[in-house]
Amino acid sequence: MFSSLWQRRLRAARWTSPNPERETIAHGTRFVPEYPDVELYRSAIEARIVGARLTGFQIASPHLLASVEPPPEAVIGRLATGVRRIGKQLVMEFEEDLFCAVHLAVAGRFHWTEGSGTGKPVRLSPRGNLAVWTFEWTFESGPAEGGHLRLVERSPKKRASIRVGRGGEQLQALDRGGLEIPGSTREAFAARLAGLTRTIKRALTEPARFAGIGNAYSDEILHRARLSPTKRAGSLTTDEVERLHSAAEAALTEWAARLKAECGTAFPTGVTAFREGMAVHGRFGQPCPDCGSPVQRVRRAENEFNYCATCQTGGRLLADRAMSRLLRKKYPRTLKAAEERRRRLRVPTSEPPSEQEPESA
Repeated sequence: MFSSLWQRRLRAARWTSPNPERETIAHGTRFVPEYPDVELYRSAIEARIVGARLTGFQIASPHLLASVEPPPEAVIGRLATGVRRIGKQLVMEFEEDLFCAVHLAVAGRFHWTEGSGTGKPVRLSPRGNLAVWTFEWTFESGPAEGGHLRLVERSPKKRASIRVGRGGEQLQALDRGGLEIPGSTREAFAARLAGLTRTIKRALTEPARFAGIGNAYSDEILHRARLSPTKRAGSLTTDEVERLHSAAEAALTEWAARLKAECGTAFPTGVTAFREGMAVHGRFGQPCPDCGSPVQRVRRAENEFNYCATCQTGGRLLADRAMSRLLRKKYPRTLKAAEERRRRLRVPTSEPPSEQEPESA
């Protein structure tokens, strides 16, 4: 009885092929928009608001505002002069050296609605539109044109934040000091990893070390570089550092260009961590595009990362904090051992015998 129970738990937890669609639904809300996604938002918003006047700024809850001075009303009536990205934050710049910075956190997303402030007002709701910026272009002849930029957070945990500031000093305070990898040198990249005892995976996702990289694209970068996520950052050789830098720069720039080409002139929708064409992230159980081995995953608390055991770890499976503690010595250490265990645990399907018609006399 107990053996059968443990087998069912094992099959449900790890050893059977997953449902990719169910995995996407379950873990898609854990995605923080990263460099390619924030850059996509930046270019789309810049094309729509630069040169327009902000005629309205509404916030659904005071908890969303992470600054005190200047007040939010200070940006109303100002012309938008630019849009920039600082790490994973998007900053809208206005006249008189004012700015409005938005951190989307985990579930924050932007939406754009055409229409000027003279039309039907956009409703605010803690479960819907958390903030609305209304922009207008005024012309000497003809009606005003514009649109509404809406901030929506589809999550019970509200983590998105807005900061209103003035001047370069307050703007500089938003920068965590992370290195912008596109356009960086190998020497500057190597200096951020030198002497670190933490893993490469953790080092890549630290905002104070590298800007704009999170769980999704760090998986893709490490797969391109053929490096294990658990390898110590300070132990990388010169060749491995060069591979990692090249992989990081290529992955971020290529995906940013790809997303922009797919979106075109439309406003980006459906920003997600699971993109068609990714090599390993979100593809647990599916074949690696390079070697064909099944993509593996490691779950720790609410987070998980994906990797290819053949391409990145020499066929060795990385232990997590759940299955490895449960199985202990029986936890498979290699991809081959995992496949053998999966075959042993698989219950053969037996079809009921078909009834045969009696032979005619």
